[in-house]
Amino acid sequence: MVAVNMTVNGKPASAELDPRTLLVQFLRDHLRLTGTHVGCDTSQCGACVVHMDGHAVKSCTVLAATCSGSQVTTIEGLANAAGLHPMQEAFRENHGLQCGFCTPGMIMTAVDLVHRKGFALDETTIREELEGNLCRCTGYHNIVKAIAAGAQAMAAEGPAQQVAE
Repeated sequence: MVAVNMTVNGKPASAELDPRTLLVQFLRDHLRLTGTHVGCDTSQCGACVVHMDGHAVKSCTVLAATCSGSQVTTIEGLANAAGLHPMQEAFRENHGLQCGFCTPGMIMTAVDLVHRKGFALDETTIREELEGNLCRCTGYHNIVKAIAAGAQAMAAEGPAQQVAE
């Protein structure tokens, strides 16, 4: 067993875990944060994307023990008391989902994309950056539209939204 201590969605989280425990297992099984999904177990689909220390990672490829001391944000941690994160709201408004299974990973990837590439995202950039996220229900059109709208909404929110994440 190994001691794991990290901050998840702004709250301290610790446990004694098998050293082979993946971050996604820790989040889902130990913390009951089930918004992070397991879709493939091979890091192909992106359903498990979370932010670790401000960067998107596929939590099915990260050992929880390596996250000690890290700040982890899951889909549950994006929203705040005032409401949904602008990217979450954009997915809702633009119907950027169908069954919803891939949606948390798509949103977490999209927020990371905006942080890395800025607010003015074109369709080609969005599609290229989504390469590691699979959706089996849609043709991606509404997802791309939602990400572009979410990026613009994040720009309108300004630095306060950026700090909250």
